[in-house]
Amino acid sequence: MLVKKLRGGPRAALTVVMVFSGARAASSWAQGPDTARKSATATPGWGAIDQIMGRAGTTQPGGVQKYGFPRSDLRVQCGGVTLKPALALGSWVALKGGASDTMAMGDLVLTESEVTPVLTKLEKMGVQVTALHNHILGESPRVMYLHIEARGQAIRIAEAVHAALALTGTPPAKPGAPSTETFPLDTARIRAALGYAGTVNAGVYQVSVPRAETVRVDGMEAPPSMGVATAINFQPTGDGKAAITGDFVLTAKEVNPVIEALRGGGIEITAVHSHMLTEEPRLFFLHYWANADAAALARGLRRALDRMNVKKANS
Repeated sequence: MLVKKLRGGPRAALTVVMVFSGARAASSWAQGPDTARKSATATPGWGAIDQIMGRAGTTQPGGVQKYGFPRSDLRVQCGGVTLKPALALGSWVALKGGASDTMAMGDLVLTESEVTPVLTKLEKMGVQVTALHNHILGESPRVMYLHIEARGQAIRIAEAVHAALALTGTPPAKPGAPSTETFPLDTARIRAALGYAGTVNAGVYQVSVPRAETVRVDGMEAPPSMGVATAINFQPTGDGKAAITGDFVLTAKEVNPVIEALRGGGIEITAVHSHMLTEEPRLFFLHYWANADAAALARGLRRALDRMNVKKANS
């Protein structure tokens, strides 16, 4: 099994969360590993991983290479809002380290029918599942989020992810084109209320707020881009309103103060759970939802951030 060959023996694992539906994507993913293995086994690099993943990764701070797999094949609605992939349907995997000692983490967003095939494939390839749960409530169709984690050879980790993706309906990568549409939310007003700046990505204003302390998984530092930063996403819904969702990354003592702050701002709590197994400090992930005036929601989110040990906006 793969886990026997990865550094760390049976503790080797892979953490990924994505959403995939149907087997029709299998042919579009079929040529990745065999093509890349010939040139990558001896001297693997991010270019070789790009070949396996079927798309280019993006370099993040802290030596992280991140791959996104938006579920643009799915039409999911929640509270009358059609979710953009960048709001809550974006699968991803992030890798850090050298060719022979790589840590990988991520999220796979899955339809209910995809959960068992994907989980079984990962288990057969030595991948340890660290969580399976919902992030939002009342969505249609129902989606689930599978968290996994890995430590070992970058090539083999990428091949495991590729094999899981081949069992889903995730579309192949498409060439990106700059958006010419004007973003309908006043992001300066949101930024002023929230205290943190974000960026517009695929029709969603996204903000990432890192924790102040260092997070480690099995002794290796996990930078914020590996899923340990609070994620805040705004999708415009008209007349200055936005649907918001994401997750707050909390220590145990912060969970209930943050719940109190969010509920005071009219923001629903949709899930509280773990994503990982061996992180230090121990972290809990609180997911939320609201659809109201964007600036008012930003003020409620800021009150929650004030109850946490997060980095200052300019630090």
